[in-house]
Amino acid sequence: MLNLADLKRWLHKDLQASDKLLLLLASIEESCQVKDIKSRAVEAGFRIPKSWNVSALLGRSKGKAIRTPQGWELSEEGHEHLASLGVFKANPEIQRVSVELRRHASAIANSQVREFVEEAIKCHESKFFRSAVVMSWLGAVAVLHAEVVNNHLAEFNAEASKRKGKWKPAKSADDLGNMRESEFLDVLQAISVIGKNVKTALRHCLDRRNACGHPNSYQLADNTVAAHIEVLVLNVFSKF
Repeated sequence: MLNLADLKRWLHKDLQASDKLLLLLASIEESCQVKDIKSRAVEAGFRIPKSWNVSALLGRSKGKAIRTPQGWELSEEGHEHLASLGVFKANPEIQRVSVELRRHASAIANSQVREFVEEAIKCHESKFFRSAVVMSWLGAVAVLHAEVVNNHLAEFNAEASKRKGKWKPAKSADDLGNMRESEFLDVLQAISVIGKNVKTALRHCLDRRNACGHPNSYQLADNTVAAHIEVLVLNVFSKF
């Protein structure tokens, strides 16, 4: 998200009208209406000219801005476009983690899992931190599901049946999705797919994923998300 000080600095540069509107979207955390965009511009000391048709300009942005039922939003492509203009400063930690995660992503055979990981990378680079946390966790769980199905299914079902009397033996990754993720981690530890300390680290990642997956006041930034993804890289993506 673009703070007010940076918004002021960039809005008063010689930029195209569409780029200035994208800057305004980047400074508003939630979906917004045209009136919200104009109000934000005034806060930054810039009055949108009456000749600008805000919706039309955003609509012609080639996907850099998207209109949802709730209002206008800056898309991933829009964020990347602003980054190419130099609006967002590159964070070395973000770049390092992205390179590492991309290296592991290229080796993932399952195309669906690889897509989750690649989307998490893009979200992290674009500072869509909640999305990065959620997508990287989903990718890690998909990897663990595949590991169980391919190599540990019988022992997993045996342990799960001990813990959950009504457990219906899983035959596929979709079946494993019927178990709560916290319980899934417990079973993985019990059958020695992961160790106790790894389970603890993954539990923290799960808690963070749950916090990011629901509307609330939880805040996080570069380093927290980098650490979250790094835990998943070191303990899941690089091992299974």
